[in-house]
Amino acid sequence: MNSLKGHIKEVQVNGSLSLVTVALSDEILFKAVIIETPETASYLSEGHLVKVLFKETEVVIGKDIKHLISLQNQIRGEIKRVERGQLLSNIIINTPAGDISSIITTNAVDQLSLKEELTVCAMVKTNEIMLSE
Repeated sequence: MNSLKGHIKEVQVNGSLSLVTVALSDEILFKAVIIETPETASYLSEGHLVKVLFKETEVVIGKDIKHLISLQNQIRGEIKRVERGQLLSNIIINTPAGDISSIITTNAVDQLSLKEELTVCAMVKTNEIMLSE
């Protein structure tokens, strides 16, 4: 499980859902859609320190060209390590917000020619992010 720390910057509420913007740094923002509101979860307030959690299998890796896509959570980093398996590989990416791990197929590693020290973009859908105090 990936775990990054940040402060809540904004909470937008609609019914029982909240779109929470978390500042991992001054320049890196992650968004999460959660089934909580400030009324049901007291930690959902501006400035509150939270952990941003997401599974390794939910991290998409992009290379080279920046595409216009709907994935809002994007963070650039350098591949620190590639742990190759027969079917799946674990890619460790060093980012300004901390290390992120991504589990992708080994075929994808080969297709993208992923290797240590290569700059890539790690991306996570907003509905795959969990928040914790």
